[in-house]
Amino acid sequence: MEAYRHFASVYDRLMEEMPYPQWLKFAEECWTRYGTPKSVVDLGCGTGSIAIPLARSGYQVFAIDLSSDMLTIGQSKWGEEPSRSGGSITWLQQDMTGWEIGEEVDSVISFCDCINYLTEEDEVQAAFQATYQGLKPGGLFLFDVHAPNTLARYAAEQPFVLDDPDVAYIWTCELDEERVEIEHRLTIFAQESGSRDNRFSRIEEMHVQRAYDAEWIRESLLMAGFSRVEQFADFTLDAPDSEAERLFFAAIK
Repeated sequence: MEAYRHFASVYDRLMEEMPYPQWLKFAEECWTRYGTPKSVVDLGCGTGSIAIPLARSGYQVFAIDLSSDMLTIGQSKWGEEPSRSGGSITWLQQDMTGWEIGEEVDSVISFCDCINYLTEEDEVQAAFQATYQGLKPGGLFLFDVHAPNTLARYAAEQPFVLDDPDVAYIWTCELDEERVEIEHRLTIFAQESGSRDNRFSRIEEMHVQRAYDAEWIRESLLMAGFSRVEQFADFTLDAPDSEAERLFFAAIK
């Protein structure tokens, strides 16, 4: 998870096209369906691209990430917010496999395939158990993961290349088919902020993700204590099929 240490400085620039509004819409649709929370934990919050809009909408948000650099950027962005609309954010540097905030919350979310960064089954199960413990009775855990076929598609379609005036990268992937585990290697060239001579920095990153069988995820949630688990596909409330690229789960304590 600490792979994001060097990546943090250019993370928001490279993630501009990520479907953050769709994750927020999915969460709101689920909360309408299962019960609207007041307090929300955002596991793997990154630079706050989901936590900040939630707080702006009035939620009490606990934003948790392992990377101090990501949290620093998120805090800076939140500090620049013109209006807080009654919401709040508490920024916490913690491992999602053993997080705790000293109180129970109404809902926990973990979007942007954060669970895929837990590459051992016991790590996933520990994150589920910590989340179960952190929820109020009746509380809702929402998260998404890459489906196994998505990692296979990344491996088949790589390399990926970006060549913009201020940032460029080449991104290659290697898939371990037996473990359904993929290694992403990125070489990024980013223009240095305030540089008078258009100087670029080179950033080398390696990220590893693992995909898990959907039924194993469901069973692990039930073993952690959740009473009900529902599965959805690709930002909708539709049941997933074999073509689903991103699997969503709603687990109720």
